[in-house]
This record gives sequence, structure tokens and C-alpha cells, in this order.
Amino acid sequence: MDILQRLARFLDRPLFPWKKLIIGFSLAQYVFEGFLGWRQYRVLCRTKPPKVLEMEVSQEVYDKSQAYGRAKAKFGMVSALYGQIQNIAFYQFDILPKLWSWTGNLLLKFAPARFSGEISHSIVFVLAFIVIQQALSLPTNIYHHFVLEEKFGFNKQTPKLFVTDLIKSNLLAVVFVPPILSAFLAIIKKTGDQFFFYLWAFGAALQVFMITIYPVAILPLFNKLSPLQEGKLKTSIEALAGKLKFPLSELHVIDGSKRSAHSNAYFFGMPWKKHIVLFDTLIEKSETEEVVAVLAHELGHWKLGHTSRLFMISQAHFFYIFSLFSVFVNNKSLYADFGFTKTHPIIIGFLLFSDVLGPMDTVIKLLMNILSRKYEFQADAFANNLGYNAELARSLIKLQIQNLSTMEADWMFASYHFSHPILSERLKALNWVPTQKVEAKEKDKEGETVVATGRDEL
Repeated sequence: MDILQRLARFLDRPLFPWKKLIIGFSLAQYVFEGFLGWRQYRVLCRTKPPKVLEMEVSQEVYDKSQAYGRAKAKFGMVSALYGQIQNIAFYQFDILPKLWSWTGNLLLKFAPARFSGEISHSIVFVLAFIVIQQALSLPTNIYHHFVLEEKFGFNKQTPKLFVTDLIKSNLLAVVFVPPILSAFLAIIKKTGDQFFFYLWAFGAALQVFMITIYPVAILPLFNKLSPLQEGKLKTSIEALAGKLKFPLSELHVIDGSKRSAHSNAYFFGMPWKKHIVLFDTLIEKSETEEVVAVLAHELGHWKLGHTSRLFMISQAHFFYIFSLFSVFVNNKSLYADFGFTKTHPIIIGFLLFSDVLGPMDTVIKLLMNILSRKYEFQADAFANNLGYNAELARSLIKLQIQNLSTMEADWMFASYHFSHPILSERLKALNWVPTQKVEAKEKDKEGETVVATGRDEL
């Protein structure tokens, strides 16, 4: 506590150049990530597949995968530049204080007097901020789904479904933002300098609550869940779950094909009651043994304690964030440098603090990616030890072909961005020796597998 208070006093100095510092951090990160993107783009211009995939991937598939990778890389560069321009414009043209003033005037004009306090004002401000951000991101979202993904055969969304999803997402924001933000601000206001203890406890409870209500209240708004039909696949999954003593409650199939040709599978639930969800595209494009091998890998994360450890790490990260926020929440020089000289809204302080936190979180992201890749190798080894070596390798290769996923990566780019090893690394670790060419049923699917209390791709 004493250290945090000393740090707060040190940083709260008149005329401290917060705006220049934050913009400088943002530009430095943009330039660094652009440099990494350029290194990766050079890899995506190669014309021959890596040796470990020469027997598995045709030149046609490799060329198409490289073209898809280059298209995504170019789109990413343009999106990053667009986002950077937005960030600088928000700060240089004092959008935050103007938006805060405008939403305050809305409350004074249309809301009863009892809703004129900081909490009500913050709720209206955040909802307006969300709408503005969504409007600004609309061009890139439309291009991503209806041009880029459409060109390579992945997009299955209709314009009507896209708009419907957008409306539902905004309605969910209207439902969840007011109570969550009210609690967030009330805790800070009422618990004094030690608010971060209470805020962390509230955040942990909120995570558990959202995990509980997501499958019953949120997911059905966007997708339809159906019980997995009786048959070999269901029997095999139940046998695997029983063997590992995984607390399987239900097996579901989700209609992911109505939005995308990509595939997915995940499990969710509390420690004593889990649900496994398979995308219809995954079942359609994979053999039974391959689907079971994918789940053997994912249940390996559970059995090896990866999901629990990652959950605990995320809690420690939240505690670190809230603790550090206590240093900035009353920093008058930070507010003043962004146009808030008379008022110091907590939510504004949190948004500005998030930008200050960016460079530090980049380091944490790098360390988490290193840990995640280690866990992926361990989960692959777990599935291998269960006897799914060939099935897992075939599944990984099929998904790679169907996804047109990146088959090679620059080591710096991969270290910074990838939470999973690339296919060639995983096949080497599995000691994969092909006996016959692996054929994919289709070439338009992505197989991302996500786990329980923290989503994790295969």
C-alpha cells in the first residue's frame, strides 16, 4: 500500500505530459507490430511448403493458404492504421471531454434529477462510446466478413444476420452495462484506497456468474444448441470423458455453419458440471476418431490443470490491473492533460489508465503466449499417450488444409502473436511419420477448439 501511494504521488505532478506519453506509447507499439507484420508477410510470400508438410499439402492448397494469409495480413495492416488514426484523433480533438459533456447534457435534458450523478452519467457515456466504436469499426467488419472471408469461401453470414447480430449485441450491452458499471463505480467510491481488493473479488464473482448464464441466456440468442445424436461419436466421447473422470453433463451440437465455414468445439461449465459443444461443421468435415482426438487434446488441458492455472493467472492479472489503477484513479494531472480540469470521472480515469497500461500488458501477453504454447505441446502429448497420435496428427493436418491456416511463421511474429505452435512444430513433437496422404473432405473450414473458463484454440 505504501509503495502504491508513493507511486501515485510521484506520478501526480503538474504539467506531466500524459497525452504525449500515451500517444508515444501507442505509436511505438504500432511501429513495432508493423515491423513484425512485415517480417511475417515475407514468410507468406514463400512458394514452397515446409518439408514436414511436403507429403501432406498440395502446391495448390499451399498457394491458396499463402494467398489467404497475405490477404489477412494486408487487411490487418490497414485495420491497424485505421485504429491508430482513430486513437490519435480521439485524443488530439478532445473527443472524450466533448462526449462526456454531451452525454451529461442529455441526462439533464431528458432524465429525472436523481439520475444526474456520476454513475448514471458514466453509464450513458459508456453506452454512447460503445455505439461510436461500433460505428467506426463497421467498415472493417463488413469488409472482413463480406469481402475477405467471402473471397476464400468462409463467410456464410447474410447481411440480415449480420445486422441482427449487431442489434442483439447492442441490446445485451444495454442490459449488462448499467448494473456491472454501477457496481464497479460504487465499489471504488465506497471502499476508499483499498478498493482494488473489493473490485477484484467482484470481478471474480462476475466471471463465475457470466460462465453460468452464458449458455442459457446469451448463447441461444445467436445460435441453436441441439443434443448430439446417439451413435458412435457420442459413445466415443462419453467413453473418453468417463476414462478421464471428466464431469460431462451434456453433449451439444451448435449450428455454426449459418455464419461461417470455420469449425469450433469447446466446453464450458462449473468444475462439477461440464458441457461439450461441437460445431456442426466440425462433425461434418472430420472422422469420428479425429473429433475424439481433438477432444482428447482439449480434455488434456483440463486433466493437466491448465485451465485452472490459467484461471488463477487471469485472477492475478486482474488484481495487478486494479491495484495499479489505484495509483491513477485520483491523478489530477492525467485528467487535466486530457481536458478534464473540473471533473475527474472514474470511468474516464480507467479508460486513460488502460492506455497507459498498454506497453506493460504487451510484455504480459508475450509471457502468456510462451506459457500457452508450452501447454499446447503438453496437451498434444497427453492425447498421444492416450493412443490418439495418428488421429490427432490427421485432424491437425485436415484442419490446416480446410482452414487455409498459416503453415509457416516468422519466429518473432509467432512469439509475439501466437498462443499456439504452428502445425510443423506440433507434428515434429508428435513424431508424425505419414504412411499415406491425408485427405481433407473440404478446404473451407477452420478448426478452433476452445476451452471452458478461458477460450483456447486447438
